[in-house]
Amino acid sequence: MSIGGTGTNITEVTEIEVDGVSYCYVEGYLPPQAKWMLRLPITTWTQRYLQAGCGGLCGPTMAALSVVAAEGSDQYENGHFALRTTDMNGGTDGTFALDKEAFIDYAYLAVHNMAELSKALIKKYYGQEQQYAYFNGCSDGGREAVMTAMRYPNDFSDAVSNLDENEEPIFNPSRIPILHDAVITACDALDGVEDGLLTNPRICNFDPRTLQCADDVDNSTCLTAAETQVAVDFYTGPVDEASGEHLTVGEMKFGSETAWIGVGIPATDGGSVASESLALSALRYLIFKNSPGANYMLADFVFANSTIDLLRPHHPFLDAVSPDLSPFHEAGGKLILWHGWADQHISPHTTIQYHEKLIDNMGTDAVEDFNRTYILPGVWHCGDGEGMASLDLLIPMLDWVESGLAPHEIMTSTEVVGSASASSNTVYRTRPAYPYPSVAKYTGSGDVNDAVNWEEGDALYSNLTAYWHGVDFFDVFNPTMDP
Repeated sequence: MSIGGTGTNITEVTEIEVDGVSYCYVEGYLPPQAKWMLRLPITTWTQRYLQAGCGGLCGPTMAALSVVAAEGSDQYENGHFALRTTDMNGGTDGTFALDKEAFIDYAYLAVHNMAELSKALIKKYYGQEQQYAYFNGCSDGGREAVMTAMRYPNDFSDAVSNLDENEEPIFNPSRIPILHDAVITACDALDGVEDGLLTNPRICNFDPRTLQCADDVDNSTCLTAAETQVAVDFYTGPVDEASGEHLTVGEMKFGSETAWIGVGIPATDGGSVASESLALSALRYLIFKNSPGANYMLADFVFANSTIDLLRPHHPFLDAVSPDLSPFHEAGGKLILWHGWADQHISPHTTIQYHEKLIDNMGTDAVEDFNRTYILPGVWHCGDGEGMASLDLLIPMLDWVESGLAPHEIMTSTEVVGSASASSNTVYRTRPAYPYPSVAKYTGSGDVNDAVNWEEGDALYSNLTAYWHGVDFFDVFNPTMDP
């Protein structure tokens, strides 16, 4: 096939069964070496195409034929979609970025080429084109969703999109409950109900220094001075020492402490931090115009305005935050953004500021016509956490695109985990979620774990995202084609 250039090929075609549904499974490569996988329902297709994004730096280990935020979706589970994904020509060590073509694939092109290829295969297999095309992704898959809306507004009808001197860990996971419990005790009731969750962590003003042990004695009820400083730094975020300007759009939020384990702090006491390798891959090969290479270490990274400025050359190539989606809107596209308040990898302020900038640039009416944004209390990166992370945004999107029924209240839930007396899918907590900045508000009576006792409430916090040194990254820009 000619799509993607010379070298596009199919390497496997076989019939498979997934959850009782029969598919024609097709696998192959787009040049230079982007692997892709496509599932074509044999008898259950409803003229819908669904493209799934990949996570992290993608690559073969991060690409899977599965979607997020589609729990309980009959249309998905019953095989109504032709489903595809690609590894974006990426890889966890980041060295793919040394190859210009592979870097372009990862940045944006593989998503577009895969959409073109899949649509061609769909037409050939079914004898007709798809009627609707959807995209679903989280983490880098979320970036891919907005990127394709920016660069190729006609590819999809919709998109659903969710970092000591001796190198010994200071804050270990066994100590996290001290901090987390103190935060919940101090701030849980501020949203009107004590349920173990912070509806909007921005109204919490907890000071972790109140937990510091007297005389710096290490015990089970307080934190050492060093541990306290780690907590302060996490909640504050990196700051340029000379100007006092913040260097990121957002910091770790109150209530997210249990999510730090394995990301900001080790997964086991005295262990290593798993996110270090991903950070190093990006720093060594992806985000700087002049890549420093394999000898670059985290200790070489300087938290300063000058370092943030070094990100600017690759910003219009890699980033998907230009707030002008007018072509996507004019093409009839719909976009649902969602993020967890307790996300340990990507600050929810990233999604919030993008939402704010969309409104600034396009106007409230236009944004409400094609976008909904949901920020979920207690939910970690792409799901899990103390919050209600099970939700279905796929059916609301279908209703919006195909029937004109814009989503508003969506239902979220949490299942019992590790309970010997309950099945693995026993729901014990349900709650509605509403478009940002509205929140779910407890009615004041009844079981707090039952959605029937919650209603839509006004925003708990009305200030716009605070200034930071890279705020202009969210200004309108023209995406570049080459790194």
